[in-house]
Amino acid sequence: MIKICYNILKFMLLSPSGGWSPLMSDRYQWLEVDLGERTKITAVATQGRYGSSDWLTSYLLMFSDTGHNWRQYRQEDSIGSFPGNSNADSVVQYKLQQPAIARFFRLFPLDWNPNGRIGLRLETYGCPYTSDVVSFDGGSSGLVYWLTSGLRRTFRDVITLKFKALRNSGTLLQAKGQEGLGLNLELERGKLLLLLRQGRTSSTDPQRLVSLGSLLDDQHWHHVTVERRSSHLNLTVDKHTERKTKSTVADIAFPSFITSKRNFHGCLENLLYNGHNLIELAKNKDQQVHILGNVTFSCAEPVSVAVTFTGPESFLQLPRTLTSSSGGVSVGFQFRTWNKQGLLLTFDLPQQGGLNGSVCNHDTWERAYFQQCVLMDVCFPGAALNDGQWHSVELNSRRGRLTITVDKEERDSAQASPSFPVTVESHLFFGGCPAEDDSQKCRKPFNAFQGCMRLFTMDNQEMDLIKVQEKHVGNYSNLQIDMCGIIDRCSPSPCEHGGRCSQSWTVFHCNCSDSGYGGATCHSSVYRQSCEAYKHSGNTSGHFYIDVDGSGPIKPQLVYCNMTEENTWMVIQHNNTELTRLRPSPGVNQYSVHFDYSSEEEQLFAAISQSEHCKQELSYHCRKSQGSPLSWWVGGPGGGRVQTYWGGAQPGSQQCACGLQGDCVDLQHYCNCDADRMEWTEDSGLLTHKESLPVRSLVLGDIQRPGSEAAYRVGPLQCHGDRNFWNAAFFDKETSYLHFPTFHGELSADISFLFKTMASSGVFLENLGIKDFIRIELSSSTQVVFSFDVGNGPLEVRVESSVPLNDNRWHRVRAERNVKEASLQLDELPVATQEAPADGHFHLQLNSQLFIGGTASRQKGFRGCIRSLQLNGVTLDLEERAKITPGVQPGCPGHCSSYGSLCQNQGRCVERANGFHCDCGLSPYTGVFCQTEVSASFKSGTSVSYTFKEPYELSRNSSTLPSSIYSDMTLRGENVSLSFRTNQSPALLLYVSSYYREYLAILINKHDKLEVRYKLDSNRDAEVLRSKVRSLANGQLHTVTIRRLTESVSVEDFNLTSDGEFNAIKSLVLGRVHESDGLDADLARLASLGFTGCLSVVHFNTISPLKAALLHPDSSPVIIFGPLTRSNCGSAASANPYSAENTHHLSDQSGSVGSGQPLVNSIRTDSALIGGTRLFYLRIFFTGLNFTYSCFPPMQCWCVASYALLPTF
Repeated sequence: MIKICYNILKFMLLSPSGGWSPLMSDRYQWLEVDLGERTKITAVATQGRYGSSDWLTSYLLMFSDTGHNWRQYRQEDSIGSFPGNSNADSVVQYKLQQPAIARFFRLFPLDWNPNGRIGLRLETYGCPYTSDVVSFDGGSSGLVYWLTSGLRRTFRDVITLKFKALRNSGTLLQAKGQEGLGLNLELERGKLLLLLRQGRTSSTDPQRLVSLGSLLDDQHWHHVTVERRSSHLNLTVDKHTERKTKSTVADIAFPSFITSKRNFHGCLENLLYNGHNLIELAKNKDQQVHILGNVTFSCAEPVSVAVTFTGPESFLQLPRTLTSSSGGVSVGFQFRTWNKQGLLLTFDLPQQGGLNGSVCNHDTWERAYFQQCVLMDVCFPGAALNDGQWHSVELNSRRGRLTITVDKEERDSAQASPSFPVTVESHLFFGGCPAEDDSQKCRKPFNAFQGCMRLFTMDNQEMDLIKVQEKHVGNYSNLQIDMCGIIDRCSPSPCEHGGRCSQSWTVFHCNCSDSGYGGATCHSSVYRQSCEAYKHSGNTSGHFYIDVDGSGPIKPQLVYCNMTEENTWMVIQHNNTELTRLRPSPGVNQYSVHFDYSSEEEQLFAAISQSEHCKQELSYHCRKSQGSPLSWWVGGPGGGRVQTYWGGAQPGSQQCACGLQGDCVDLQHYCNCDADRMEWTEDSGLLTHKESLPVRSLVLGDIQRPGSEAAYRVGPLQCHGDRNFWNAAFFDKETSYLHFPTFHGELSADISFLFKTMASSGVFLENLGIKDFIRIELSSSTQVVFSFDVGNGPLEVRVESSVPLNDNRWHRVRAERNVKEASLQLDELPVATQEAPADGHFHLQLNSQLFIGGTASRQKGFRGCIRSLQLNGVTLDLEERAKITPGVQPGCPGHCSSYGSLCQNQGRCVERANGFHCDCGLSPYTGVFCQTEVSASFKSGTSVSYTFKEPYELSRNSSTLPSSIYSDMTLRGENVSLSFRTNQSPALLLYVSSYYREYLAILINKHDKLEVRYKLDSNRDAEVLRSKVRSLANGQLHTVTIRRLTESVSVEDFNLTSDGEFNAIKSLVLGRVHESDGLDADLARLASLGFTGCLSVVHFNTISPLKAALLHPDSSPVIIFGPLTRSNCGSAASANPYSAENTHHLSDQSGSVGSGQPLVNSIRTDSALIGGTRLFYLRIFFTGLNFTYSCFPPMQCWCVASYALLPTF
């Protein structure tokens, strides 16, 4: 080791005179430079040793004011190493991002040319540094600065200073104003707090405005700025700033005086108030500054040598130098760490095994273990010992009693009485054990300690660690001596959106629970951005949290998403949506009401802005209460603006809906309520101008006269459409692209979008820097790659899909990169991650334009559509940019290929310019996805009759044969389905009649079995299909599906001998049948009884008669008799809670089962003629029991379930 001292700033080792090369080339060497005085160092340059193979490839820099308590210089607060040389001749200069102010600096070699030795020529660059310093002893010392009497209050006040703390708590500054208002700048457990005091008594608890910084008691200089601009406060500690707005701050005459209060122990440097150097004024004995107690204008620091245990290989071995006359032992030290567990001290007992100690944290208990085998387990309740603060440990053994004390002034001691003397035989091991120790003199029952230690004492004598560093005594490995390298990775917190940060010595962790965000840093929202996005994920109406700006600063908000067949409405409620009536109140001329919404101001504004259309109902009911100009409402963003138009009118018109339509009750006025009539009237309508929404308050006047009355109703805010979700562009060439300003995502960046393509590769996005870059691309038809470089070399995250991605369907990509990891997700596949280097660059520095759909080189461009592109929560307007860019088209049609599967129950997907909707016209269901059953409760007198065609329509072509007349009403097959729930037996479920006295009837017979009757020939009796399934009238939900197909083979024992056509169907009846002509007596009696129970999702071919009756009674050919009430009785959720709902499926042809034996591999559906008669194929699916079977030709049943019970017909 060589120590070189220079008294000038710029010194030259870059010369042909050789350079520095230590005798030993290992990581325990360093080069120390003494600049003679504190200097501002801005750059260093290195070169290899002249004429040799000796040069450094990487090194560390450390700085100090005193030659002790070194501080490692870090780039970006993370990277500790500097790049060195690649040969002996070239010069590598590195400019420090933040200048270092110090008198001493050390250079530690990390790596060097493997074919040579450590060799170095060095030069530093900088400039002189001057300062004024004052020191306080932590007792009664301080400075008081009095403002000049009569000095006017300023709009802006600034206080700047540097401080070096020798104790972790104390008050640095007080600024007192009038009326007891004041600001305190206090150090508390190593954090800097800005407190607001209100009241003249000291007993008043201060309000914490800002907390910033951590580990500020490290005996290094820290820069502080406190700035007040009217009611705005900024606190800056080193490089980090927090802002706070407080109205009462503007009332502080900032300050009436400033004081560095008595209990701060440390030094202040360059204390400036609005440019006035208060320390210089104090040194010059200015009358405005008063000195209290023991104040010195220098900064004397005690020498305290700390050591840093950096990893599992670290240990410190100290010899036992003294022996107490009592044969006992006394050991003391201090430690600080973030880890929950680690070995602190272990030593060997004479012929008794070992004694060792560790520290850990479990919930609210701190445990110090000192054991011979299991000797002691001592718990210390209180604050955690892994909080990064210094904690003291004392171990004393005297006269057979062992005492362990942790934080002597704050905690209790623990004692034990071992059966043997506790003494140190030879050595003490701190933090860990040597890897090569086979003597068992160092026992390590716990993980190695990672953290800092200092103030080692043995029998009250302090150990000299500098001698250990110089290899004169003891031993060590992987230690940083004369410095504490602890880093607070949670200050400032990398966890966003309120995530809670915790840490160990090497990593941090963000707890994102209850924040609404996820990921390694709680950056990404776990919610969708709109109701529209929830719909396209397959959700139906309900309450949802939406996050309009994704990872941006706006919090998620709870809204109701009303998803209809036409639009998806976002509904935001306020505190009063009911019709509210007002009566005259004596002395009250106006009534004012304010509406509080469930969403905050910024949430409302963002939700309205991104919606395509918004509306809000405003109703004003009046009786002898004049409206304009005595009444108005306030609406719009922020505090809103006074609006004098009413629902249904346009902004600025000063009218109501009736005024625009010309139908007001008094044509001399533009609003009904302006007529001042004795009878009740109203002005109601929808407000649709987004810039005027939401309605924030309502003022109603003219309610004080006798007989005056008014009522109002302001509905919830409703919006539909998501302009961001459907914002898309189509790239039709590989050379086409869109460009946007540079993307700024230095510390955290998330990018999300949807794409669809038929190409197998292409770049979605690219942004370049000098060396850094970020890119997302489709590398193959099944793989998406997220690649980037922040200065540590290129990294990639890949996701492989099992299905092709160039299928012209929408696929979702989400990439995120933060200081901890990078992640990539494709559709619903598992997230792929790539951890960031533990000690590397983490600032992403880009400077080129952001390219979308291509690259700067115009190669590997993307062909297809990109939609809903968001970067850090901000949506890029692809459509607007595409309008002015050749080769790119705004918008992208074709969504049913991706979302069509959401349409259920025969719903048909219909394309829209922005999205799709499900057409439920051919489905018996309704709802946004045709998923909601349409059900009704029937009474015995209820009848729903659907008429297919009136008789006069049948005679329009009377010259032709009847078969052609009825061709569009002559059925060669039926597809019938319905669900029912009833306790009635017998009961008619459905009846279809014909003008030829033919019919189809589905019923429950008196034996509680399903029965299907077909009469397809008026000259023959009805043919009956009976099920063996029992107990259908049990109040449970059952579903029946019947399919009849002509020209198919019949089943033995059940032949429909008709020609297979259902001719000239007339009507379909649910419930009571009022026209029973042509029915046999038994069916006519049953038809007259009606049906009591529930019918649901009734479907006959393309007709949904129950849906038509309930939803479209005025436009459908339906006739309703008796009570018909829509209900959810057809929903499985409404089933009898005391009996489980069963599901079974029946499948059979038109006939009864033959032998009932399974027939394997003989499934046939081909048609045939038997005896010259055309037969048909009938299949029935029946749900209600837990079995499934199918019957197929040739006239046997194949059981496809594991049940022995087979139905017969």
